[in-house]
Amino acid sequence: MIRSRSPSYGRHGMVATSQTIASQIGVEMLKHGGSAVDAAIAANAMLSLAEPYMCGPGGDLFAIVWDPDTGALAGLNASGRSPQGLSYAALASELGDADLIPGRGPLSITVPGAVDGWCALHERYGRLPLEEVLAPAIAHAREGISVASRTAEHWAHSVGAVLDDPVLANLTSPFIGAFTIDGRAPIAGQTYRNPDLAETFKVIGEGGRSAFYQGELAAQITAYTQSLGMPFALSDFENRHYDWVAPLSTSYRGYEVFELPPNGQGISVLQMLNILESYPLSDLGFASPDYWHALIEAKKLCFEDRARYYADPTFENVPTAKLIDKLYANERRSLINDQRAGTDYTYGDVAIAGSDTTYLTCADSDGMMVSLIQSIFSPFGAGLVPPGLGFALQCRGSGFSIEAGHPNVYVPGKRPFHTIIPAFVLKEGRPWLSFGVMGADMQPQGQVQILVNMIDFGLDPQAAADAPRMRHFGGSQPNGARLDGLGVVLVEPGIEQTVIDELERRGHRIEPNTNWITGFVGGYQGICYDAGLDVYVGGSEPRTDGCATGY
Repeated sequence: MIRSRSPSYGRHGMVATSQTIASQIGVEMLKHGGSAVDAAIAANAMLSLAEPYMCGPGGDLFAIVWDPDTGALAGLNASGRSPQGLSYAALASELGDADLIPGRGPLSITVPGAVDGWCALHERYGRLPLEEVLAPAIAHAREGISVASRTAEHWAHSVGAVLDDPVLANLTSPFIGAFTIDGRAPIAGQTYRNPDLAETFKVIGEGGRSAFYQGELAAQITAYTQSLGMPFALSDFENRHYDWVAPLSTSYRGYEVFELPPNGQGISVLQMLNILESYPLSDLGFASPDYWHALIEAKKLCFEDRARYYADPTFENVPTAKLIDKLYANERRSLINDQRAGTDYTYGDVAIAGSDTTYLTCADSDGMMVSLIQSIFSPFGAGLVPPGLGFALQCRGSGFSIEAGHPNVYVPGKRPFHTIIPAFVLKEGRPWLSFGVMGADMQPQGQVQILVNMIDFGLDPQAAADAPRMRHFGGSQPNGARLDGLGVVLVEPGIEQTVIDELERRGHRIEPNTNWITGFVGGYQGICYDAGLDVYVGGSEPRTDGCATGY
């Protein structure tokens, strides 16, 4: 495997993000006395400017924090809900004959939870004033940033997707004003400014959550959504959009891997690891078709459960304990034919009683580590920008199913199924790895590949990112879509042809990954704590523009 770069080291702290400037801002926060949470919020705000097609205050946020004072992990779910004023019957009437909620447009909007997430994290773990934490993003939004090269490619692709979407006809004027320069996406090296976003951050920095959810910003957003025919009310925004939750875990070869419970898809990582644990992966090695076959089949099995059971636990009794149970994994593993690709898996028999994203991780000198993921879902979310605010609203509503009786069916005031999942790993009860892999349903697949690379194959946090990946598309989806059960496996250059040939012999449909945007195989960031050397070791996705920076 070819290295893109060496891992980064930091004795006092580290920040890993998908934009170099965001990593730099995070480290500056640490040097000025900020906590890892202060650094994470500052970096996230900077990413809202530097890659607005991925994230922003119009989206949702999830995080896992290692608190050195308590010696425990805390989980945060800051995801918004559907409007109370839109009934299922009204939604179905709007959809007509369609069997899915559109990926963009007014029907896809849910209340943003990210700002509530920032404020909740800051209240519990912040050291610096919120106004100071957001100051670098405010300054850069006014003065401008130079757009990175891979970012420019993704930005241009995303602008084209929004402008070509018929559901947004006659609705793109605010979008064009906020995210293009003379009607076009900025090119690599070009200076991009967003003074409207600077003003939004200034208001949030001075007034906190109330300024966003109860003040003028909330009034502007609700007035805008109402003009689009979506009956959001101020009460939809005033409600709390975050919950502190207990992360769930499974053991994998002596490591304890933690994910957040549904409405996200994190437990699919735990399910996949439970299935893979019985395979001697370290003996098989990276270049073994047996490894890749087991990985693909485990993904297919777990994603069928994901499509059937994962939903907002406030509305549905999600059987998480059974799904991540080792005995249940044994049952599911028995369905795998080691010599043949599965084509018709379905969800397991579990009794129930009664893509676009940014990921970052930060660590500070006191031992606090933050695993944070934030997203507006599709490129530029719903494609809808409240005039004068400088950010796009998310399209998480398209994650709902409209199948009556489905656990993830649309209900007013409900959280939809979520794809974004931060992760954390403990070793012997101490922090070992804070990491994530952005990219819709690539996230569980990517997380498992990173963990296998590090735990089974012994790679460091950067080499684990550099290794070529696979991505499987197919099977049942939580919003009710039904894709081909066999699906397609995209493979990156660097996976040996003998492996590909053998996988095809076993019945897998393999395609080379020739377009890094449409064939996105994940945006990883990771910080590992080496207890023996008392140093942070960082890795960053070589397929994007960011870096891991320590000091």
